[in-house]
Amino acid sequence: MKTRRPARPEIPPGVLERCAAAFRVLAHPHRLRIVELLDGRRLSVGELADRLDLPQAATSQHLNLMRSHGLLAAERDGKTVYYKVSNPSALKILDCIRRHGT
Repeated sequence: MKTRRPARPEIPPGVLERCAAAFRVLAHPHRLRIVELLDGRRLSVGELADRLDLPQAATSQHLNLMRSHGLLAAERDGKTVYYKVSNPSALKILDCIRRHGT
């Protein structure tokens, strides 16, 4: 005999649209790695570019896209701009990948 789960309320369409947009942005290996590298710390564009083995210009494009969708935040310290994760949901997606991405 099957046990039925209690009905959950429907997710509002606006929430689904925002989540789908965030998923589209994160659906790139370099962007997922950026979130992983920024987990619990802030790094500059140069530090991220070195760790990703990408040119700084390409890294900046990824960062700007992620920032425009509210996934990252930027902080200036003198001439250097540091990035950090501003939306904890991005980290939860990585946790899901770690648990189920085998």
